[in-house]
Amino acid sequence: MARYVFVTGGVVSSLGKGLSSASLASLLQLRGYKVRVRKLDPYLNVDPGTMNPFQHGEVFVTDDGAETDLDIGHYERFTGISATQSDNITTGGIYSDIIKKERRGDYLGGTVQVVPHVTDRIKKFISHNVKNEDFIICEIGGTVGDIESLPFLEAIRQFSNDTGRKNSLFIHLTLVPYLKASGELKTKPTQHSVKELRSLGIQPDIIICRSEREIPKTERKKISLFCNVHIDNVIETVDVKTIYEAPISFHKEKLDDQVLSYFNIKNKKSPDLSKWKNITTKVLNPKRNVNIGIIGKYVNLKDAYKSLDEALIHGGISNNLKVNLKRIDSENLKPENIKPLLKDVTGVLIPGGFGKRGSEGKIAAIKYARLNSIPFFGICFGMQMAVIEAARNLLNIKNASTSEFGNNCTPVVGLLEEWSKGKKKMKGSEKNLGGTMRLGLYDAVLKNNSLISKIYSEKKIKERHRHRYEVNIKYKNDFEKKGLIFSALSPDGMLPEIIELKNHPWFVGVQFHPEFKSRPFTPHPLFSSFIKAASINGGKINGK
Repeated sequence: MARYVFVTGGVVSSLGKGLSSASLASLLQLRGYKVRVRKLDPYLNVDPGTMNPFQHGEVFVTDDGAETDLDIGHYERFTGISATQSDNITTGGIYSDIIKKERRGDYLGGTVQVVPHVTDRIKKFISHNVKNEDFIICEIGGTVGDIESLPFLEAIRQFSNDTGRKNSLFIHLTLVPYLKASGELKTKPTQHSVKELRSLGIQPDIIICRSEREIPKTERKKISLFCNVHIDNVIETVDVKTIYEAPISFHKEKLDDQVLSYFNIKNKKSPDLSKWKNITTKVLNPKRNVNIGIIGKYVNLKDAYKSLDEALIHGGISNNLKVNLKRIDSENLKPENIKPLLKDVTGVLIPGGFGKRGSEGKIAAIKYARLNSIPFFGICFGMQMAVIEAARNLLNIKNASTSEFGNNCTPVVGLLEEWSKGKKKMKGSEKNLGGTMRLGLYDAVLKNNSLISKIYSEKKIKERHRHRYEVNIKYKNDFEKKGLIFSALSPDGMLPEIIELKNHPWFVGVQFHPEFKSRPFTPHPLFSSFIKAASINGGKINGK
């Protein structure tokens, strides 16, 4: 029978509920248990797919095509378990399902209410598709006290009563701030947060206290006393140098021991943390550095490219290198300032994105990388911009662009039906963008004797996609005459999946998002190869 662990947050958002949940899941795995981690998000969007990355960070994509919260990426990277559509749900998704049922008459004329209809739908999600897992860890998004999270908190309270109190555990993550002026750590915010949670009928069993400093025993005792939690279940989590230290830190604080003790599970097996210690050592004590320029629109918010940042770190781990990321706003990138802005980088990466804003800066950077033999990696939109740059400067199609930006161009990138059926329309409605993209795993067939086939050492691959526009296959022969090779295509040969440039140290564009499948213990081969090429290029620049 599965045991359920519910993780809530208080005081402020972005405390690290996702990393805490992922770390606990990893520790339980290392003790021999089967674990699954889920995220319940209170916002009214059906999914994060149409949300601005500045507001909510990146959109993570699963194998089966779900657009999810970025915490799902943490779960996958820490546990190695691929998430599914049934591992992330939002208030918008729940209400959408309920309203559809009401319109069909499924409720037989009854009044549809938050309790029991919304809460029942949440409870169904929590236990849906549970097979032989020993633990289901459910992270509740938002902060206790938010109006949006009330139905979720009521649902998990009910769920705990339904399944039996000894089959469910509540963990509450709070902030213990340090006041520099008085030199004190303050426990009052934690006390108030727990009081708010208890007023909703939930007594936390474990409190994780996030702080920038170690929490003395006197403060822990105060939290224990006023929050009605045993002192051993007041767990501190101090800021770590790398997120991959988190499982080590939590085990040192005996989080996994306390979880097993609560469920009355006797397990003498100590988790082997050697793999986490090895990763941490490689991240914190690399042999050399490499500088990568990330050129995008959302560089002012780190979470906007969270999986990408981690995948680059993984590439560094596999090469025993520290990857220094230089974030450059593509809107500020002009032909006249490219050289000084990129003088210190030995690799250029253009990530995924949407829309015309900042696109000319990306194209200018690609041209600079191509002409100056700087390793270049274009992902999704980045690959499309590389094709447009090549069309303009290698094929001499001066108005080459994408129909995403409008129809006054030669569309070397566009919607599939635009060139296959001659229709100028969106996939779905122009007013309905959600869920209308190519999402999830798709096959690609690799060209023999290409750089990409050497990197993958395979003939056929599966990668995760999230895009609406495609590179127009009709230009394939023209590009290849100029040295831009279409080195991977969809199985039917209609959709370019990977491009590479001959006679260049490393120039690759991919239509998919390889960062979603990269994990610290199994770095994605593309990132490993890119970082290696960038380090070699750095040696050349430094005269080594």
